Amino acid sequence: MLLQVNDLNISYKEVRAVHGVSFSIEEGELVSIIGANGAGKTSILNALIGLVPCGRQSSIFFSGKDITSLPSHERARKGIRIVPERARVFPRLTVYENLLTGIYGLRAKVDLKERLEWLYGFFPVLEERREQYSHTLSGGEQQQLAIARALISEPKVLLVDEISMGLMPLLVEKVFEILGDLNRKFGITILIVEQNALASLRISNRAYVLEAGRIVMKGNASMLIQDKRIREAYLGI
Repeated sequence: MLLQVNDLNISYKEVRAVHGVSFSIEEGELVSIIGANGAGKTSILNALIGLVPCGRQSSIFFSGKDITSLPSHERARKGIRIVPERARVFPRLTVYENLLTGIYGLRAKVDLKERLEWLYGFFPVLEERREQYSHTLSGGEQQQLAIARALISEPKVLLVDEISMGLMPLLVEKVFEILGDLNRKFGITILIVEQNALASLRISNRAYVLEAGRIVMKGNASMLIQDKRIREAYLGI
């Protein structure tokens, strides 16, 4: 098991945002956590990367090792990387400079030339615009840059936070196609948290449904997409 989360509880002062959530991801899987805005999806990702503390009974295991108490930079060095919501690239850095921030502080050496060649092959627009400041890119291009920045360090698992947020429908389709290709063609392990249930389920192996901070359903993505409750609640069908 690559990632195992047990009894995850997250609170903000007196408000409990996540209640006893448990889930797992095998190496090479693409798994989604779907749910409405405010369900606790981003809080779960923030706990995985060490930005928010979890409850005393909670535990997070990565590659068989307990990382529950590790600081964020140590988790990043172990191979956990995130694509934040709304891209959040560095606006006053060029595309190339943004990519370099993805390997800052790594202990392991990365063959930068080789990684850039691979990334530019997969995201040709980034090579075309490598000297442009990132704030001049379109929303879809910034999203591609955010994904590439996370990938440059060769992560073991890619966490993707609400990637469809703020994008036009055509661009949403494009970025989900990219994530699907990264998983199928290159075997990259991906965890997506997403409001756009249909787009997320279509590319996932398995999925969990989160409501008010609790897992209420889980299973094979192709089966969940056919479930009447999911179709009515999240797909508007």
